[in-house]
Amino acid sequence: YPIKQCLRDLSGGNELYKNELIDKIEVYKSARMMYAYRNGKKVFESRMSLGKNADKGNKLQAGDYRTPEGIYKIVRKKCDPRLYRSLMISYPNAQDRARSAAAGVRPGGYITIHGQPKWNANGYGDDYTLAHDWTEGCMAVPNKKMKFLWHRVANGTPITIHP
Repeated sequence: YPIKQCLRDLSGGNELYKNELIDKIEVYKSARMMYAYRNGKKVFESRMSLGKNADKGNKLQAGDYRTPEGIYKIVRKKCDPRLYRSLMISYPNAQDRARSAAAGVRPGGYITIHGQPKWNANGYGDDYTLAHDWTEGCMAVPNKKMKFLWHRVANGTPITIHP
């Protein structure tokens, strides 16, 4: 992956796309779809893969391979040599921590929207990867879609993950 280009993009922020910033992301786990909006208008949609155990419900603990459900925010952008680029979400929130504490487990963390694994850098394997849930709880989109989001999503952007 072109890490140097990603780092340049990271340091440059969203300046080129400041008039195109997304103000809301909606994820629908059961449909394996992600949508993004600007001023109430849909400007992005993508199929996605989820955690290996996404169909078993809401994320409860570290290592359960489930994708969380709830209301979060984008808190960090990261250049990732293994999974292209990523947008970290604010999981766990207060409700997630309380639910995990009540069950006597750690909620885990580091849940992101990210691109494809290195072997699929060119996107030729997207149909295969998008037909399977293979992440550890994250939401994986094709790299071209991730690049679109990367440039148009700022820290603080709300994301709602629905069952």
